[in-house]
Amino acid sequence: MVIGQITDGIVLDHITAGRGMEIYQTLGLGSLGCTVAMINNAESTKMGRKDIIKIGKIIDLDFTVLGYIDPGITVNVIRNGKLFKRDHLTLPERLVNILKCKNPRCITSVEREIDQIFRLTDTKNHTYRCVYCDSKAN
Repeated sequence: MVIGQITDGIVLDHITAGRGMEIYQTLGLGSLGCTVAMINNAESTKMGRKDIIKIGKIIDLDFTVLGYIDPGITVNVIRNGKLFKRDHLTLPERLVNILKCKNPRCITSVEREIDQIFRLTDTKNHTYRCVYCDSKAN
């Protein structure tokens, strides 16, 4: 299968196989006015199988969300048919308004306008805790 090269856009590479659709939906790529190609279960010497998403336009992405969903993603920005920038994502130290605290006694349950902020407390287990009440994110 051949998916064409993009001139200007973004390639999300090294997505864990099967996570591509979650990223597609989270980023709202279906509502973009440009070409978006998603390749599922592509062969990879590094990962065995992986997903790839190609976006035919340079858009502003929330790398925090991508790093949380799948910290192994590589973000390649393409300009004029050449690699312009490459970022390797990791777990973000803070998440703002991505997770919601489940603790009914947390200040964020009462004060709805307060940002939902979580901090990374355990990298190995991908554990985040609310900065206000220290509850573990599910």
